[in-house]
Amino acid sequence: MEPLRIVFLGTPEFAVATLDHLIKHKYHVVGVITAPDRPAGRGRKLHGSAVKEYAQAHGLKVLQPTNLKDALFLEDLKALRANLQVVVAFRMLPREVWQMPKYGTFNLHASLLPNYRGAAPINWAIINGETETGVTTFYIDDKIDTGEIIWQEKTNILPDETAGSLHDKLMELGAILVIKTIQLIEQGKVERKKQGDVQKLKSANKIHKETCRIDWNRPLDAIYNHIRGLSPYPTAWTNLHNAGKTSVLKIYSGVKTREVHTFKNGTLLHDKKNIKVAVPGGFLELQEVQLPGKRKMKVQELLNGTTLSATAHVH
Repeated sequence: MEPLRIVFLGTPEFAVATLDHLIKHKYHVVGVITAPDRPAGRGRKLHGSAVKEYAQAHGLKVLQPTNLKDALFLEDLKALRANLQVVVAFRMLPREVWQMPKYGTFNLHASLLPNYRGAAPINWAIINGETETGVTTFYIDDKIDTGEIIWQEKTNILPDETAGSLHDKLMELGAILVIKTIQLIEQGKVERKKQGDVQKLKSANKIHKETCRIDWNRPLDAIYNHIRGLSPYPTAWTNLHNAGKTSVLKIYSGVKTREVHTFKNGTLLHDKKNIKVAVPGGFLELQEVQLPGKRKMKVQELLNGTTLSATAHVH
């Protein structure tokens, strides 16, 4: 087998850990493909992706195509003479790209495929109350997350796990799995496993604003999982009705208490230190929240600056 020449494709922070592992294991990364710079912050200045910043800091060649089928980009990619491509948190690749290297193109996905194919596997695993997830490496084909599996690693989802903490856990687990996968490829020991047909496939569709809205009529556990599955990003939210005004309240964390009660769902029970929301099967005590134009804060801070009426409620 000829020495590996790797092209890495990725964009967000999740992908940086894998690229870092490749560099630390002395693999020859001949190029990095990442998203074009995007405006960010108050000044809307162009900012490069987390992967671009890491790649440039380590002297790696960076390509930022807007069109992956563009002839000039394909020429530049071919000129890198890569024989393996590694993909982590990037967009769907056209056949011209993923078929190019001799040893193929494989992807790291943050779920135990075939379940949770799609853009938000970490969020949905928690929202759906899963107790186990993992990472998968698989060869890319012409559909999304359907290719032949190379290797999987499992991990537990803790009862109070958030999307943020699980993201970090899977980021490290995935980086290690990519190295193991490359070692298998080098040794010629890859056993391709087709993804089985699953009757009730759990999907991980892209999360939209309305997906994040809390339905206070759902069971206590479902509401709790919804909040932690969207924390810290993109964050669960609800409408706060207080003293004739309605504002959006983001909720980052809460504590659930099982209790029989007769309050209407969404009723706020509050004193000078705490806010509890009545839900089916108990109460959700709010911990960290955010009002429009304000920073994220503890509920105690919110209560110090906001007076809640006796009829205040969420909906």
